[in-house]
Amino acid sequence: MGMRQICGYLWAGFFVIWIVWGLWTKPVQRRLPLSSRWPDTVLTLAGFWLMFASYVPGRWLHVVLFPANRSGVIHGIEIAGVALTVAGLAFAMWARTYLAGNWSGTVTVKVGHELVRTGPYRWVRHPIYSGLILALLGTALDVGEARGLVAVVLLYIGFKLKSQLEERLMRGVFGVAYDDYSRSTGAIIPRLHF
Repeated sequence: MGMRQICGYLWAGFFVIWIVWGLWTKPVQRRLPLSSRWPDTVLTLAGFWLMFASYVPGRWLHVVLFPANRSGVIHGIEIAGVALTVAGLAFAMWARTYLAGNWSGTVTVKVGHELVRTGPYRWVRHPIYSGLILALLGTALDVGEARGLVAVVLLYIGFKLKSQLEERLMRGVFGVAYDDYSRSTGAIIPRLHF
């Protein structure tokens, strides 16, 4: 089994767990309309399609970034790719456990919504996105083509746009507490404090 296949299985398992987990969330109090989310949704879907589709048109998207493994020996880049995929998916799942019933796949405020600042949320306000981007970067290493890196960029931009909508909503709910939280953490990339 190739490293690329391992990444595919990791993602498939992750999505199954994520869907099942989504059944146990708090009721929605307020939801932004999907019409406000079309840019991030399009970018996110395009990024995942580029990463995982069996056929992607455009020769430049298939430019090989790393030499092919013809000897049958696993390269360090392939091991790093799987390791980053595992680490990113694990980080996203860890963040999801801390959100518990507050989680939503859409931009919402839940009934009894809480501002979570523990676990991975003490370093970054959107650790699920952070973990997914890290995992996608790992998978891009194993895909080994330009399309993988383009997918990571599209997904980063999509997650950034969605996080900005979420932050506006959270500021409306938590006010000054959210502003304080924002000053001490990064949005998707952890803020380094020296």
